[in-house]
Amino acid sequence: MPEESPDENQSSDETGVGNDAGRLDADGNRFDRRSTDRVLPRWVVPGIALFWTGFLFTFVARHVFHRLASLLILLLVSLFLALAIEPGVNRLAARGWRRGRATMSILLGVLLTFLVFVVAIGTLVGTQIADLLSESNVYIEDTVKFLNDTFDTQIDPQSVIDEVNDPDGRVQQFIQSQGDEAVRLSLTALGVIFQGLSVILFTYYLVADGPRLRRIICSRLTPQRQDRVLSAWELAINKTGGYLYSRALLALLSAFFHWLVFQSLGTQAPIALALWVGFVSQFLPVVGTYLAGILPVLVTFLDSPLKAAIVIGFIVIYQQIENYFFAPRITARTMELHPAVAFGAALGGAALLGPVGAILALPAAAMFQALVGEAGHRYDVVDSHLTNIQPPKRSRGAASHPSAQADSPNTP
Repeated sequence: MPEESPDENQSSDETGVGNDAGRLDADGNRFDRRSTDRVLPRWVVPGIALFWTGFLFTFVARHVFHRLASLLILLLVSLFLALAIEPGVNRLAARGWRRGRATMSILLGVLLTFLVFVVAIGTLVGTQIADLLSESNVYIEDTVKFLNDTFDTQIDPQSVIDEVNDPDGRVQQFIQSQGDEAVRLSLTALGVIFQGLSVILFTYYLVADGPRLRRIICSRLTPQRQDRVLSAWELAINKTGGYLYSRALLALLSAFFHWLVFQSLGTQAPIALALWVGFVSQFLPVVGTYLAGILPVLVTFLDSPLKAAIVIGFIVIYQQIENYFFAPRITARTMELHPAVAFGAALGGAALLGPVGAILALPAAAMFQALVGEAGHRYDVVDSHLTNIQPPKRSRGAASHPSAQADSPNTP
């Protein structure tokens, strides 16, 4: 076949283009193939660059957040602790104390109380474990005898003792396997001590330099916003501190009355058990009372099942006395947090931050409730059978106090 020259190809292309240009489409418009060529929009390249920039920024921010998560939790704990102790620091400062000295004094008091609590509970648990290991045969015989007499069983105590003391048995293997756990717990305890010291340091600076910090923040705001920020800050301090102080007072009352019962029953380490019941029952919402009662019930059960039954009965009775007599009179002057709100806040805090979040959820919910209660306007509620509630019984002191009705959740 004869070869076509480049000039002929070029002329044929130009002829084809010319022929396409001369065609008419279905609507009668002139067709031009060059107008159908795709052109890359101008925003595509900047969009791709913006996407990858955002992706890299998100990746770096996520990495930094995970690295600094423990530090952020420490700062959050320090913030709530600072809000809790600042009312006391302000009272001491009003009497002529320097803020640094007042803050250090209160922090040392809190730290000393916490150390006494930990040492007392640690000593109690260690003593009980050592006593249980040394007198295991006696406890097994007493427990088996109680089960046989109560439930009419035929358990041989000697076979149970042999199973427990068998070196190849599951009990002894479990005890021997706890050696590695002791080392791990020791390292964890050192980490907790370091974190506790960090919280104390951050709390000290947040409270001692609180006025300076607030001046720095307000210097960036207009006068109207400064008033709003300072009023919200003061409300958060008063309500958070008041709520925690009311919890601490209820914890001391609970510890005192439980100590009387434990002392009268001759329970081992009654002070430690009373402190455990008092503080755990108040700072863990709803289920705290029952969790706190497990330890004294176990300790008294090892001594006598009858004493354990008495302890259970007293815990239930005291809980009712506290709910209907002590708590309304104390929380009427600070802030009352609905049990459902407290329970929900604890679940949410535990889901976010674990045990620390469950503890911080209570003051956070109290502060949020106070801020929401002060915001916006309140209106009279129309009469309806859906809104009629029975007024709660109040003591004379709580009813006469002006803040009792203002902080009540039933106030319209």
